[in-house]
Formats: sequence, structure tokens, C-alpha cells
Amino acid sequence: MSGPRPVVLSGPSGAGKSTLLKKLMKDHQGVFGFSVSHTTRNPRPGEEDGKGLNKLPMLLGATLLPVAAIFSSDDLETSFSYYHFTTREVMQEGIDNGEFIENAEFSGNMYGTSKAAVEDVRAKNLICILDVDIQGVRRIKETDLNPIYISIQPPSIEILEQRLRDRQTETEDSLQKRLEAARIDMELSKEPGVFDVVIINDDLERAYEELKDILNEEIQKVQDAK
Repeated sequence: MSGPRPVVLSGPSGAGKSTLLKKLMKDHQGVFGFSVSHTTRNPRPGEEDGKGLNKLPMLLGATLLPVAAIFSSDDLETSFSYYHFTTREVMQEGIDNGEFIENAEFSGNMYGTSKAAVEDVRAKNLICILDVDIQGVRRIKETDLNPIYISIQPPSIEILEQRLRDRQTETEDSLQKRLEAARIDMELSKEPGVFDVVIINDDLERAYEELKDILNEEIQKVQDAK
């Protein structure tokens, strides 16, 4: 693959990835693109294939999200959620044929990132952001993608729990599932060699400066090529 190095961003829900991404895109317009994931889950009300809840169109693989639209959204999670909806059979066939960089299963549904999605972003001379879980990180490491691996982590599981409760979007059952997944994620992020950098988001501005520092070289390459 040619073009800027992609960025693999991982971390538990509530760690602050979406908040940091919003700040990054506001400061560096026309630099980043997002891959459109595939999923076997059913579309939620208002979702369309290749579009988000606000119906912003996405191209075949992925494209740059309009910054104004991102910052007009109050939902930090759905701002970056764009999917191609497919069947389990079709998606499994693509996985078997080596068409996916990573894939995982969560709550009975399959999710994955195709090679075409990432290639489409890089062809536009954009830094492709892949927001994946720890399973996805391990699968991507088996490919020749050569991304920058970044983990965003909360200061503690207790603080993460409070953040998730403050959202008031989770049932107690779903909250406990997220917390258990977060405990595993937090432990695995400590393993040597898994990530290029682990950012502890205990102070948003400091975490943002760390994120910018590690991406600065690739950002500069994109800006110089324009």
C-alpha cells in the first residue's frame, strides 16, 4: 500500500478516543480519513449503507469526513460510526478470501475493516484512522499495513465506570460487559510491543498533545504534499 501511514487507534469505550479525534480533526482539516467498516448487525434508525446517522455520504471504501458535520454532532460515538451493512455469509466469504485487514465479533455481530477501505483513503493522500478493539490490533499486526499503533486508556477502571455511568446510555448489564472488556483491554495494552504509544487520558489537553506529537511527522507529510 502507498500513501501516508495509517493510524490504529484502540482503547475501551469511555477512554476519550472520539473526543481526541474531534480535536485532532478540527486542528488539521483535510489530513485524516476514516475507513467504512463492514458489519452484519442491522442498521439502526436513521442509518444507511455507507452513511452515518446524520446521513453524510461516504465513498466506496472511505473518505474524509466534513469537519463542520462532525462538530455539529452531540454524539461522540456515532460521529465516527459508518458501516457497510452485509450478511454473515457474504462477510465470512470476504474474510476467507483475505479481503479484510481485521475482523471481530461483538454481541453476536461481525465487524471488520476491508483492505479496499484503507487503500481508498490512502489513495487520497489522507491518514487513515482505524478505530479497532484489541482483537483488531492483533490481527492488523499479522498484515503488511505498517500503521502507527496508539492506545488511549483511562486513568483507572473506577474513573472509566464513572464516565460510562455519566453518559446514561447503558443498561447495567451492558455496562458490566463494557467494563469487563475494558479490564482486558487495559491489561493487554501494557504488553511490550503491542502499541507504539499508550496515552493515559487523565488530562485531556496533555493527552491531546501526546497524540499530536506521535502523529506530527505523518501530518506534515500530508500537508507538504498538498
